[in-house]
Amino acid sequence: MSGVLLAGGAAAALFASALSTQGVSPASDGPPEKIQISVKTVNGSGCPKGTTAVAVAADNSAFTVTYSDYLAQVGPGADPTDIRKNCQLSLGVHVPQGFTYAIAQVDYRGYGYLEKGAKGTEKASYYFQGSSDTASRTHDFSGPYSDNWQTTDSTDYSALVWAPCGQDRNFNVNTELRVNAGTSPAGTTSFMAMDSTDGGVNTIYHLAWKECPSAVR
Repeated sequence: MSGVLLAGGAAAALFASALSTQGVSPASDGPPEKIQISVKTVNGSGCPKGTTAVAVAADNSAFTVTYSDYLAQVGPGADPTDIRKNCQLSLGVHVPQGFTYAIAQVDYRGYGYLEKGAKGTEKASYYFQGSSDTASRTHDFSGPYSDNWQTTDSTDYSALVWAPCGQDRNFNVNTELRVNAGTSPAGTTSFMAMDSTDGGVNTIYHLAWKECPSAVR
């Protein structure tokens, strides 16, 4: 199987928490000042220290997370623990006064090589600091496969849950890659990667914006 694999679905449950903001007004554009996002903590076998970067789009429409050492594999030379790699990021997000945001869509990209009979999995979840509800989305791949892959999780605008107005809450991101040899031939290698050496492979978090009530600005 070749070509880019696309997968999507409503992901409203990812933000089904008590953090929804009442009384906000729609904003066609984001704030004129650029938002600030920084990596507060990073943990996991898929993102050793110094291998993760975050960049914000110039128009505040999205931000990207780039990994440079995120690879799950099975086969000769691979350690038993290499079949699963994960990364837990806590991002500090500072939004200019008077605005709030929600995650409208996330695009995950990578490269996969799966022998016939092998299986690959990409799993992700994300939530605002202070939320007790965390749901996840899982996308499965089957060999034979040798190409770039992309999965997309999106949420209808009416179902978006917004960050609290007037507060800086960390945004937590959990991702995972898995590979299972399954019935693939012995002595062969299969892998799933979500890393990049040139910035071309990354995860894009698309933002929706609203204006906050004047009382909480």
